[in-house]
Amino acid sequence: MEATDQVIKLFYNTEREKLVMPEYGRNVLSMVEQMKQVRDRAKRTDQARAIVKVMELLNPQVHTQEDFEHKLWDHLYLIAGLDLDVDAPYPAPEPAILESAPLTIPLKTKPVKARHYGRNIESIIDLIATEPDGEVKTAMIRSLAIYMRQQYLIWNKDSVADETIFSDIEKLSNGRIQVPEGIELSKISGDSNFSRPGMSMNVGGARQGGRNGKFNKKNKNRK
Repeated sequence: MEATDQVIKLFYNTEREKLVMPEYGRNVLSMVEQMKQVRDRAKRTDQARAIVKVMELLNPQVHTQEDFEHKLWDHLYLIAGLDLDVDAPYPAPEPAILESAPLTIPLKTKPVKARHYGRNIESIIDLIATEPDGEVKTAMIRSLAIYMRQQYLIWNKDSVADETIFSDIEKLSNGRIQVPEGIELSKISGDSNFSRPGMSMNVGGARQGGRNGKFNKKNKNRK
């Protein structure tokens, strides 16, 4: 008896037809293709309704949309390539929907004048610039300067003079804001720490008072 070699062919999704609605998977596509082969129109319609129910289970977030059942039938039509001959409760979507480009989301293209301060600082400066001169505006400028100093120290570890922050405010406002004479910022504590977003001083190290801290203290006592 001669042994024959059996070759098993593996099919990868990259080699297959691209899915129009990938969120439903290839099993739903296979169900749609089989449904389209049914000759009896009534049976095709029954299978189409069953497929819509399966799609509803696979895509439960569709319930958050208005008229979600209509959406599901539109998705079924799209999966079928708009070639669906059944008694559907909704008409087929227009073929142009497949060719229409998605709506563009408008983005702010205006460049940020000082990235280390951020775009929001510019909006705050615009607001303060419209405020009439007085104690309220002076307090707003002082609070803004303190916040800008914090942002400056996050990205630049060197110390910064108050005059530098005041000068930046006047530059970013294009001269609309003039920092009043004699304004002073609160002093920064010597143990203050300004870290960049997402960074921690204790990454990979032991936290003070944590398990490793207690363990190290015990080891020191044993020596």
